[in-house]
Amino acid sequence: MRSQLNLLNDPNYDPNRLLNAVLAKLNLKNDAALARMLGVAPPVLSKVRHRRLPVAASLILQIHDATRFSINEIRGLMGEARVF
Repeated sequence: MRSQLNLLNDPNYDPNRLLNAVLAKLNLKNDAALARMLGVAPPVLSKVRHRRLPVAASLILQIHDATRFSINEIRGLMGEARVF
């Protein structure tokens, strides 16, 4: 399994691309609205955007439930090479 530190340092990993795609799909204006929609605290999304926290599996599932993006689409949007 890929370590979180390696993922955060991977130049292809871009959680902003994922979060921006989710904002557009859900027609939301900002991360605060997205955090409310996903049921997470706004600082969690801030830490994800600034690469201080990786996109957790639970967040991936919440994004899937809200957007109906497949798990592979979500992983692809954030630039994670490992897809299933």
